[in-house]
Amino acid sequence: MKKIYILLLIVFASFIVSGQTLGYQGVNLHRAVPDGKVDSVWSGIGLPSGFSGKDVIIGFTDWGFDYTHPVFYDTNMTNYRVLRAWDQFKQNGPAPTGFNYGREYIGQNELLTALCDTSNVYQYAYHGTHVAGIAGGAGAGTQYRGVAFDANLIFATFLVNEQAVIDAFQWMYNVSQEEQKRLVINMSWGLYYIDNFTGTGRIGEKMEELSDLGVVFVTSAGNNGDVDFHISHNFENEADTLKTLINFASGSNYQYGESITMTNSQNTPFSFAVQVLNSSYQPLVQTPFYNTADSSCFLNQYIVVNNDTLFYTVEIDQMDLNNGRPEVRLRLKKPATTYKLGLYVTADSGIFHAWNIIELTNDVGNWGGTFTAPGSLVGWKAGDSHFGLGSPAVVDCAITVAAHKSRVVTPNFTIGGEIADFSSFGPTIDGVVKPEVSAPGNNVVSSISSYTNQFSGSYTKTINFQGRDYKFAALSGTSMSSPFTAGVVALILQANPYLSASQVKEILIQSARNDEFTAASGEERFGYGKVDAYHAVIQALQTVGIEPIVFTETKITLFPNPSSGALYITTQSDHTIPLQLFDLYGKLILETNIDPGVTSFDWNYLPSGCYILKLNEGKISTAYKWIKL
Repeated sequence: MKKIYILLLIVFASFIVSGQTLGYQGVNLHRAVPDGKVDSVWSGIGLPSGFSGKDVIIGFTDWGFDYTHPVFYDTNMTNYRVLRAWDQFKQNGPAPTGFNYGREYIGQNELLTALCDTSNVYQYAYHGTHVAGIAGGAGAGTQYRGVAFDANLIFATFLVNEQAVIDAFQWMYNVSQEEQKRLVINMSWGLYYIDNFTGTGRIGEKMEELSDLGVVFVTSAGNNGDVDFHISHNFENEADTLKTLINFASGSNYQYGESITMTNSQNTPFSFAVQVLNSSYQPLVQTPFYNTADSSCFLNQYIVVNNDTLFYTVEIDQMDLNNGRPEVRLRLKKPATTYKLGLYVTADSGIFHAWNIIELTNDVGNWGGTFTAPGSLVGWKAGDSHFGLGSPAVVDCAITVAAHKSRVVTPNFTIGGEIADFSSFGPTIDGVVKPEVSAPGNNVVSSISSYTNQFSGSYTKTINFQGRDYKFAALSGTSMSSPFTAGVVALILQANPYLSASQVKEILIQSARNDEFTAASGEERFGYGKVDAYHAVIQALQTVGIEPIVFTETKITLFPNPSSGALYITTQSDHTIPLQLFDLYGKLILETNIDPGVTSFDWNYLPSGCYILKLNEGKISTAYKWIKL
């Protein structure tokens, strides 16, 4: 079973960190809100009403949730908005229906009794609380209010493997169906050695399946935009050899070594070896050449050089079943001495890619080491920061989000707006434009878990709620820009819950704004532009949903449809059902009832256009389109 690794852009915990506190201070969540035009949506300027994410669920796959944090109540800190949590690390159940591991907490009493998620590979972390606060925190009386502060929230603290995250997605979808609400899932994590680099592996397949059912996925682009951790080469003949130095990432006391992920063009094998060199770059010893054409395998190996031993593992997939490419993961333990490690790659043809990622002692890690070319050696190649997206950022249905610095405008100065240096480069190795959009992700202040034993930075604010202190702090990364965008998606779905997931993605792309910074840095960094919540909501209100969102077995038929105004609505229900009629701007036109059997209406007086008929049976709603000629 493949494992999945966190793409946390956390600033202070040394064994989790994959980002940094870059840029100027003060670009807090309340600064990000006007940058993304979220405040205009809250105020309802030129809209049928203000929108705040009500009746939409935001799901978070992450670690470090503080279930008790007051930001997860409403703005009055009275009504609790977290519906459920699944802690997959828990050893005692009950597990969610249909699963046989972990512990599901349902409702306010169970969640507040549990307090927080379990200590796991990240111990008692805090990242999930910060991320959830950006997307859907209500601020707890502070200025750090999240984008969709009326949304409902669900949390999944997932085991670090592929199946666990697939299960978390399915569980979230099941919950959304039970609650009869639209769902957006945020993924502020990622890695470079799972699924595959075309986004068509098992995780990608599950995301596409649920996307077709209406789930909107939002994910971080990655945090290696300022690291030359990628290398590529166009092989033209068998005599061609790529040679580069593997450098070990720094900044962690928990470093085991490096993980080198490699792939080549479809149906095109390659060979590779590692050579140990001394400080003068003289070769000392070399591993065998491993050829992907020989077999799929996993090897645990070592070579001895003087008084040191280089331990390494080789995992070869001759041909990925979903994209036909050979794939390799080479893990190297950091030598105890100052030896240099050279990577040698040969192939007859193909466009080869490799990524150099840190490997930590807790078997996770996601920030890059570099590939370099020593100046004294001829024919060696250095790495670059391009093609910097991992999984799930490369999955087609995902809305992949870069990070920029919020633009702050005052009477005395204007600052910010540029891309965050750490934000990873696109496109995908297939040339697809990703990230799609960027959002504020630099020094964003949000909630921190009060139960963490990992946070070592400074707090921006502390409040007391029910006798306990709760903290807020600034973090930087695409881990922050992703939930900002997930919150915007919740605003869109509240404005028009009948949009398909693909329509939501297209609306974000079409409404994205561009300026001098996006022009200067281009699609590789910003995608199609910066998230603009206000224009996205306007476009959502003007868009006809592809399919009705049906949460009930009660069905109606509309005849004729389209019609000039006379409309017959037939239902097989045995009771009267409330009916609302909305125009495409979300404005309520009228409220009435339909009776069992056939109910006739004469709506000739209505202007021509598309309307939404919404049936309301308790908390269950069903929507249908009607075209007035």
